[in-house]
Amino acid sequence: MTRAEHPLIAGHPGLSRLLDVLDGEGEEARIVGGAVRDWLVGRGTRGDVDIATTAPPQEVTRRAKAAGFKPVPTGIEHGTVTVIAEGRPYEVTTLREDVATDGRRAQVAFGRDWRRDAARRDFTMNALYLTRGGELVDLTGGEADARAGRVRFIGDADTRIAEDYLRILRLFRFHAGYGHGPVDAEALAAAVRGREGLARLSRERVRAEVLKLLVAPRAADTLVEMDAAGLLEPVLGRPGDVAAFARLAAIEAALGLAPDALRRLGALAVREEAEAEALAERLRLSRAEAARLVALAGPAPTPGLCEKGQKAFLYRMGRERFTDRALIAFARSGAAVDDEGWRALIDIARDWPIPAFPLKAADFLARGLTPGPALGAAMKRAEEAWIEAGFPQDPGVLDELVATVLADDR
Repeated sequence: MTRAEHPLIAGHPGLSRLLDVLDGEGEEARIVGGAVRDWLVGRGTRGDVDIATTAPPQEVTRRAKAAGFKPVPTGIEHGTVTVIAEGRPYEVTTLREDVATDGRRAQVAFGRDWRRDAARRDFTMNALYLTRGGELVDLTGGEADARAGRVRFIGDADTRIAEDYLRILRLFRFHAGYGHGPVDAEALAAAVRGREGLARLSRERVRAEVLKLLVAPRAADTLVEMDAAGLLEPVLGRPGDVAAFARLAAIEAALGLAPDALRRLGALAVREEAEAEALAERLRLSRAEAARLVALAGPAPTPGLCEKGQKAFLYRMGRERFTDRALIAFARSGAAVDDEGWRALIDIARDWPIPAFPLKAADFLARGLTPGPALGAAMKRAEEAWIEAGFPQDPGVLDELVATVLADDR
């Protein structure tokens, strides 16, 4: 297959010309890692593309500028230059080998040996290369592993984990995304042996892996294995409800909903606000993520509520919070995924146009109220009465509602 025919190269603007620029005049460049793996297993060709090269960063920068591309030194100390080619970013990294590791980060030296570059990567399926001419280069047995859905460490699993303990979480994340059957036995045993290293990782790095794991296709099955191995609680800081997680994943699939990492995290590990706050801090969630996680705790709507009560709940909570709590409660209820009552509840959250409170301050000022705390309190009571009345919009009904609230104040 020629370069022009290869879909991975043809499907990315500027990639063919960038490879022309980097591959030649004594240097070699190949596509590496996730893009090659995803193409190989039929996941498409539209994701990010990384390039490995024998050229040092300064030479990559020189060639990119000479070709009219924009080089950005995004990780120059680790040999990475991001090259913008025809509006698309490509990470170009010089071949490396580890000089020293401490379980969190590696000190690297640049090299020209493709085997050594492959050997320092984590899993065999991530050490696949594609040449400018479309030839697949496999130096670790990654092609067979990728096709078989086997996430296997390169070389000795204990050594790979000791180099960076985040690889324990990456093992489960990649298995959830690409694995078939159980987790590789050798890799799992090494992960268990290295579990204490998880405490050494930065919370930001753990957060990134956990959130990706939770939305992977086989997340539910993988979390069961992770929990059975005693590796879930050290990450969450508390036992995880893997059964509720699995049911939520099944419900999302049955309803045609996209997997949602924070909602799934809530089903897995949050019942009370204090638990949500502790987990948000443990994973160093963003402020918005932490707020949403905390909002998952608390009373949830159920099919036992009448439609009027469900709509009142939805109005007060807002669509996102109502949907999140309802789905998690559904998952914990034990009801079948096609339960009509729970599905009707989710349908209300999706379809009901939440009305805006139609009364304004002017409606109360016109009846003699003056600006101040009393006005705000009257409007709040009127809003509650409006909700209780079923969200009427008729002007006559609204006038009567205002009159009743003001009469009660006298």
